[in-house]
Amino acid sequence: MEFNLVKLLPFLIDGLLIGFVYGIAAMGMTLIWGVMKVINLAHGAIISLGSFGVYLLFVSALQLHPYISILLVAAGGLVFGMLTYFIAIHRVINAPYLSTLLATFAVNMIIIGLGTAQFSTTPRAVDFTLGSFRVGGMTLLGTRLFAAGAAVAVTAALYLFLFRTNPGKYIRAVANNRAAAELMGIPSSRILALSFGLGTMLAAISGGLIATFFPFTILSGATYQLKSFVIGVLGGLGNPLGALLGGLILGALEGIIPAYMNTSWVPVVEFVMFVLILLLMPRGLLGAKK
Repeated sequence: MEFNLVKLLPFLIDGLLIGFVYGIAAMGMTLIWGVMKVINLAHGAIISLGSFGVYLLFVSALQLHPYISILLVAAGGLVFGMLTYFIAIHRVINAPYLSTLLATFAVNMIIIGLGTAQFSTTPRAVDFTLGSFRVGGMTLLGTRLFAAGAAVAVTAALYLFLFRTNPGKYIRAVANNRAAAELMGIPSSRILALSFGLGTMLAAISGGLIATFFPFTILSGATYQLKSFVIGVLGGLGNPLGALLGGLILGALEGIIPAYMNTSWVPVVEFVMFVLILLLMPRGLLGAKK
C-alpha cells in the first residue's frame, strides 16, 4: 500500500467538503442532547424530510432554486421541531431516558411510514449542478464547495445566535441549570421547544444540502443519523463546534479509505473508531458538555 500524497489529496479534499455537511447534521443532534439530554431517534428521518423538501420544491410548478428551497426547508424544520417537542417530547422530558427514546422513535417510524407510503423507496435526485472547478490538477464540484461554505455560515450564525441574542442566552442558561433558569423567569418549556426546533432545523438543512449531490430515499437519513452519533461522540456530545470538527474528521476518513480499501470497509472503520473513542476518550476531542 503506497502512500502518495498527490494521489491522496483529491480524495481528502472531497471527503472534507462532505464532512462539513456531516458536521451540520451532527450539530443538530448534539445541540438537542446538550440542552435537554434527549437522544433524537427521529433525526435521520428529518434529514430525509429536508432532502424531500428541496426535491419537491425543485420539481414542482414553482421550480424553486435548490438553495432558495433550503431556506424554506430550514424554516419548516424549525416549526416542525417545535411542534414535535410540544406533541411528543414535552410530557416525557423529565422521565427516564427510555421514555424520550421511545417518543422520538415513534416520531421516526411515523415519518418513515408516511414517507414510504407517499414516495415509496425509489431513489430521488435533484438534477442540479454548479459545474466544477479545476484547482491544481484537482476537480472540485461546485455543489460541494457551496455546501461547505453554507455549513460554515450556518455554524457561525448558530454561535452568534447562542452568544449574542437573548433567546440564545436563555438556551445556554436552561442547558446549564433548568431549575435556576426558571427561577430567573426564563420560560423553560418554550426555550426547550426552540432548542429542539433548532436541532431539527439543522438536520433539515443538512438533508437539503445532501440532496444537491447524492440520491436519497425516505430511508437514507438512517445512515446520516448513525454518522451523527459517531461524530457527536468524536467531537464531544453537547458541543456544536466539536460536531463540526468531528464531521471534518469523519469526512476525511471517508475520502481517504476508498483510495486504499474497498468502500465496504468505510462503516467498519467508522464504528471501530466509535468504540475506541468511547473507551479511550469518552468526552470527545473538545469535551462533552457536563
